[in-house]
Amino acid sequence: MEQVNSDTCGQHQGRRWALMLGSLGVVYGDIGTSPLYSLRECFSGTHGVPLTPSNILGVISLIAWTLTVLVSVKYLTFVMRADNRGEGGILALLSLMQRASGDPGAGRRRDWILVLGVFGAALLYGDGMITPAITVLGAVEGLSVATPQLHAFVLPLTMLVLIGLFSFQRHGTEKIGNIFGPVMLFWFVALALLGIRGVFMSPEVVAALSPHYAILFLAENTKVAFVVLGAVFLVVTGAEALYADMGHFGLRPIRAAWFSVAFPALVLNYLGQGALLLKNPAAVENPFYLLAPSWGVYPLVALSTAAAVIASQALISGAYSLTMQAIQLGLLPRLRIQHTSQSTRGQIYMPQVNWFLMISCLGLVLSFQSSSRLAAAYGIAVSMTMLITTFLFYWAARHLWKWPVWLALLVCLGFMTVEAAFVGANILKFLQGGWFPLVVGAILCTCMTTWRTGRQILRQRLAVSSMPFDLFLADLEQSPPRRVPGTAVFLSGSSTGIPLALLHNLKHNQVLHEQVILLTIQTSDAPYVSPVRRLEVEHPHPDIYRLIGRFGFMEQPDIPELLVQAGQEKGLKLNMQRTTFFLSRETIRTGKAKDMALWRRQLFGALSRNAQAATAFFNLPANRVVELGMQVEL
Repeated sequence: MEQVNSDTCGQHQGRRWALMLGSLGVVYGDIGTSPLYSLRECFSGTHGVPLTPSNILGVISLIAWTLTVLVSVKYLTFVMRADNRGEGGILALLSLMQRASGDPGAGRRRDWILVLGVFGAALLYGDGMITPAITVLGAVEGLSVATPQLHAFVLPLTMLVLIGLFSFQRHGTEKIGNIFGPVMLFWFVALALLGIRGVFMSPEVVAALSPHYAILFLAENTKVAFVVLGAVFLVVTGAEALYADMGHFGLRPIRAAWFSVAFPALVLNYLGQGALLLKNPAAVENPFYLLAPSWGVYPLVALSTAAAVIASQALISGAYSLTMQAIQLGLLPRLRIQHTSQSTRGQIYMPQVNWFLMISCLGLVLSFQSSSRLAAAYGIAVSMTMLITTFLFYWAARHLWKWPVWLALLVCLGFMTVEAAFVGANILKFLQGGWFPLVVGAILCTCMTTWRTGRQILRQRLAVSSMPFDLFLADLEQSPPRRVPGTAVFLSGSSTGIPLALLHNLKHNQVLHEQVILLTIQTSDAPYVSPVRRLEVEHPHPDIYRLIGRFGFMEQPDIPELLVQAGQEKGLKLNMQRTTFFLSRETIRTGKAKDMALWRRQLFGALSRNAQAATAFFNLPANRVVELGMQVEL
């Protein structure tokens, strides 16, 4: 017995180590590659911060304490406690908020919180496009440091690496984490060693760990320091993706990987770069690569490129999770979703999202052509998302966890003050490229709110044409139709009335199957639904069943599997070979309705036409599906 327990504990311990290593390969890639360009940007550009010892120590201190306050304290200590049954990210936090109490202002509060959360989620896509472009380009630019003649190969090589990265996504984040986790561990070890080498050059740089130097720098360089904050923020641009990726690996492995590996390695490397600048201010051209010995530049370029590929993974996998949540919460139309792991739920691949991100990244590389130019576009969206996350966390603390006002304000006001300063500093980059993620976020936010509003209006239109269940039964008794063998499953968005597909089938075919199942799929505001709550069965008529299937917003509904469960647990007799699925397929016509503006109705129609077919989304056997079309005017 002791041997069995020992083996079990060993397996769990091995699993935790594997998840910790995998989180290094997926979650911390973006933050882990920030040393490639972030400190350089603090002392370059038009702000012209003089390379004096006090300024160097001040900037290093700002970087160290930004990592501490925003990542170690805000996300890993507070925000990531606000998980929705294991899932993180701004939409998971938004779902938590939608469970808020039903006081008189709750409806109005939910409306503006929804818009705020949706906008924050949409902004992440903008930075998700920039992250792979800036990290890979920043790594490959090391070739120019090693040999200036290789500068012409930087852009083509960057594009080849990006194409390879996105092509590999279909294999899933678990396999990527297993492959890249050890590489990323080696990367953080290299960061730490380079940092230690630099610290030995100028040991006095260790004084920058005191917040005194950050405060002094801000006080002595008021105007310039505000601009520099936009560059300092680059060191934490992966923090929001860290929160979104929580469902892939879990809080404990992510937290352990940060405090034991990523955080100390990053702080050491920034200290080393600062030490190099104290000794040789001319090294500001590229302090990261110049920190290495001359013989190590080429190996470091290779390792940096591998780490940059991994860095891109945090936002890519986060974009998949974010999109799936948006679909299940009714904010986006159905898209193709592939589950890539049988052992770890939440690991998915979305082809349409993947190729959209790839084309965007390649376009950014061709447009900006250097990591310094891309840095101007980087940070403005994610800083806004961080601020929105703090607002949502405050409301969750107050209305879900019932924290007293003083405690919620004490926790959140400090974060809000820091993040508001970063937002202001990043807004100054607007004309230099910061407009790009904002435009992307605005477009996606418009699509999300349009889709949600359009679906609400569509349900209202269809409800008018629906028939109450009691009236349908009475009509069935008075004028019984011809019965045909087999089972008919009619999908319905409502769990009360009669599906329009059933009414159309009776009207046109004038037959009714021997057994009729009215099936409604509901999406919970939790990421996963337990098997006990998965299925509800009613039997209002000897030949008619009403089934309600409940799925979480991180689950993909599987109707055949649900029907098997109904047979096993509820005694429903069902032969899948003699079962036909009837679906309604609405064709949206743009009419003269005043519920939405004309351009939004046209956008909703376009989104509806490009949604994935319900047959594939619900995993229905294509040869057993009958779609009954109808036109709906909006």
